[in-house]
Amino acid sequence: MGLCQLERTLSALTCDFHARFFAHLTGQGLKVDAPRILTGGRSNYVWRTGRIVVKLYDQSSANPLFANDPACEVAALRALSGTGMVPHLVRFGGFEGHHWLAYAHLKGAPWQHDPAPVARLLGRLHDQPAFEGLSKGANGSALIEAQTEAILAECAAAKALRDLRPGYKVPPAKRQTLIHGDPVPGNLVSHEGTLTLIDWQCPKLGDPAEDLALFLSPAMQLLYRGEPLSAEEADAFVAAYPDSQVTARLRTLLPWFHWRMAAYCLWKAERGGARDQQAMELEIAALQSISPSMA
Repeated sequence: MGLCQLERTLSALTCDFHARFFAHLTGQGLKVDAPRILTGGRSNYVWRTGRIVVKLYDQSSANPLFANDPACEVAALRALSGTGMVPHLVRFGGFEGHHWLAYAHLKGAPWQHDPAPVARLLGRLHDQPAFEGLSKGANGSALIEAQTEAILAECAAAKALRDLRPGYKVPPAKRQTLIHGDPVPGNLVSHEGTLTLIDWQCPKLGDPAEDLALFLSPAMQLLYRGEPLSAEEADAFVAAYPDSQVTARLRTLLPWFHWRMAAYCLWKAERGGARDQQAMELEIAALQSISPSMA
């Protein structure tokens, strides 16, 4: 795909910008012949060129749930280098006011089946030491509620979702860990018999149950895999996670996480997200299916 053909996909940037950007990367010593746009992400511009992946960060608008922090991604790839949980960082820099990052391409495919290895990977991640610069996650129902209300404040059709707010409180977790912040199927690459997490622009110091809830989210599974997890897949994922205290907490917090994700999908839908209305309806159905006795 040529640079001007890329413009049809990346309408916010000009063909001239693309040409200058890839010329800049060449000047940095990176081989960027025939860059090919990669689809799947919903936040940044990503190309594969030879043995590397190049990410150009789009920071033109704020996201109320998923941060887009280039410095955090660089810090994560450095801190977790050698663990197999992240791709190899090649280089990073800036160009005409935009941040960019290059990492080694992983020859594989986005995760599709067998959730148990994902649970074990997240368990390993949550045992890693945190690094400097992490923001705090929404730990406990009070912070999840405040975050959700902030999202709904930006939505025109918020009343129906406000009426679905869970009616109980969950205190903050005493143990906070490094969490990925967006472990959806599109950010899990299956290769050479293992899994690696990519797209580290929103890691946090937070409740590990949040990562589990994001992977289980029917909205995120729909948007990145094409369908929600089955009940059997969800059960297998929870059973494979190595800390039963975290999974017990997850069950208590799931209504709150479904409610927040429904609000986020509404926010996306009102800004033109093609499948986000359907994704929101899946989150609402999941929320309404949970027995109040779980509270």
